[in-house]
Amino acid sequence: MIIAITNQKGGVGKTTTAINLAAALASKGRKTLLVDLDPQANSSMSFLDIHDLRLSIYDALTDDQIHLADVVQPAEKIASLYIAPSTIALAKIEAKLIGELDSHYRLKDEVQRIQDDYDYVIIDTPPTLGIITVNALVAASHVLIPIQASYFALEGTDDLLETIDKIKVRANPQLQILGALITMYDKRTLLAKDIYEQIQRVFGVKVFETVITKSVRLEESPAYRESIFTFAPRSTGAYEYYRLSEEVLSRV
Repeated sequence: MIIAITNQKGGVGKTTTAINLAAALASKGRKTLLVDLDPQANSSMSFLDIHDLRLSIYDALTDDQIHLADVVQPAEKIASLYIAPSTIALAKIEAKLIGELDSHYRLKDEVQRIQDDYDYVIIDTPPTLGIITVNALVAASHVLIPIQASYFALEGTDDLLETIDKIKVRANPQLQILGALITMYDKRTLLAKDIYEQIQRVFGVKVFETVITKSVRLEESPAYRESIFTFAPRSTGAYEYYRLSEEVLSRV
């Protein structure tokens, strides 16, 4: 089960969702690998001290002698959770892989080597539709799309869905949309309810019943290098991401 969490819009809660969904699955005893494909490395920083890293996902994707198993690290505070960390070096990968015939398949080849060792692989992607995100979609079995409940929520969604369709035609016919997750939802506003209805018109039954509401605790937890489950286990954010993990398990 390989879930790419993607949306080319920034600030929609991709990394927050990757961190906390992976932590929730691991807390249920599912051996989970979180692959950080964002050069900002926020998912990695939430569980590891990246200054101590010798190798990163960049090395696994660009060096034939280094593989994903060589870069994986156990999360410091959560059993059953493992991290394939990122560093800022990943920002150079477009230039490094340009012209390579297998450039879109690098991550898939690496994940196939280790996927039997894990129950779930969660992939955090950058806010672009470049080669890194395409690698994630080619490697994944499912896509989870976080969408912020804001006025421009669906802007760019057509491009993402078109990219997914193109990848399904040839590179990854098994790819499925697991669901659309509404994030940063403020139930007090009429606008949020209108946006919710718009998203449901586009995605229909694929919209998760779980909605992630606006939460200071969710925003703070990565700064303390923790998931919401260890940082604020009784918060609404912890409850909502636990419910999301239950819903993900029920769908797959």
